[in-house]
Amino acid sequence: MCETKIYGHRGCMGSFPENTLLGFKKAIELGVDGLEIDVHMTEDGEIVVIHDETLDRTTDGSGFIKDLTLEEIKQYSAGVKHTHFHDYDEVDWTMERVPTLKELLELLEPYPIDLNIELKTYRFPYEGIEEKILSLVEQYGNGRKVVYSTFHLPTLLRIKSHDKEANIAWLLEQPITHPLDYMNTLDLEALHISKRMLLSDPFEWKGMFDKLRVWTVNEKDELKQLLDLRVNAIITDFPEKALFYRSERLAFS
Repeated sequence: MCETKIYGHRGCMGSFPENTLLGFKKAIELGVDGLEIDVHMTEDGEIVVIHDETLDRTTDGSGFIKDLTLEEIKQYSAGVKHTHFHDYDEVDWTMERVPTLKELLELLEPYPIDLNIELKTYRFPYEGIEEKILSLVEQYGNGRKVVYSTFHLPTLLRIKSHDKEANIAWLLEQPITHPLDYMNTLDLEALHISKRMLLSDPFEWKGMFDKLRVWTVNEKDELKQLLDLRVNAIITDFPEKALFYRSERLAFS
């Protein structure tokens, strides 16, 4: 069985601005196996990497992504609100902007790491977002493994209808019955489940650990538990911790 992969959640969001090229570079530098990112679509049809439907929490701007053009979004800093982080640099971080998916894919070009793109389509449908993302990945993905995930099942089915070879994963925070039936029927590559779902009753998932990516795991004991279970991947705010515990585990195995 393959060793558990470590995915940086929104890059390296425990210590760097989330969903920024700055944070993605740090996660790559640390040695992550993959990145987990979030995407929305702008008023002028651009795909941007940001978690929330609005700019308000993570930038010094405001407003819904769907109502703003890319040019308008690029006016605001995606790093200025993170002065509490140890590595905060006023000049560099203030200049940081919300990246486009294309910009991220271009950054990743030399690095053979996985990319998990979460489509935030459960509040606003963003008509046509699936085709746009698939097109960008085809043009700039450099053949890397890309996994498309979302809580909104119709989005996954649309992706599969456009690309039968696409890796799709259903995000879950509530239990479902007969998960393998869902996986087989919907041709899911994996399930992305909350740590609570798995750790509350690991026996329920026996035989499926290699099909599970677990979010968001930051505590030492939980990281070690999931490494022992050999889940497919751990998605964490602190990839440096997860990578250390994995290397420690390998050294003594």
